[in-house]
Amino acid sequence: MLPADLPQRDFLIGKCAEHLELIVEANQYLNLTRITTPREAAIKHVLDSVIPWRLFAEARHVLDAGTGPGFPGIPLSLALPDIQFTLAESIQKKARFVDAALVKLALPNVAVSARRAEEVWRDSRADVITARAFAPVSRVLGLFGPAIKAGTKILLYKGPDAEREIAESAKECAKLRVKAEVVMRYGLPDSLGARTIIQIHGSV
Repeated sequence: MLPADLPQRDFLIGKCAEHLELIVEANQYLNLTRITTPREAAIKHVLDSVIPWRLFAEARHVLDAGTGPGFPGIPLSLALPDIQFTLAESIQKKARFVDAALVKLALPNVAVSARRAEEVWRDSRADVITARAFAPVSRVLGLFGPAIKAGTKILLYKGPDAEREIAESAKECAKLRVKAEVVMRYGLPDSLGARTIIQIHGSV
């Protein structure tokens, strides 16, 4: 099910299985995810996170904004061990879960911060910011305008209506002199949804 060319594939499968077990266990007392069946979790969390891995391959430091229980940051960090990942999660109980999961998974290239992502970026100066189910493009521009102006690229995991969000943010993009565009589309197995990756970056 995972891409055949995915780096660290076998290592990722083992660690992600362990991560999903930790989520199921914690979900009994924390509302981490509504996805509970193993196959759906593997597809909607792990597979969805890593399909666009090539878009991150040249990064030095990736900031995962609103990581929740650790997606897409943890699967991406397993596939790309030479890249530093910071997982930002302002909901304290979720951040504590991710912190505990990182200890058990023993991932040396990942850190968690229990703060808002825009504050974390000011300290980390990550060169790529990513997020799944985070906010509309127009809101992302408001939060990360300074980051984009500083040269940071944003990669957003979106559903099939990405063009509408881009169109709605056109005035804001023009004002900030940035470009928002679709750079990848893919469908999840078992008819579990269509995905679109939007890239936001400074326009030349």
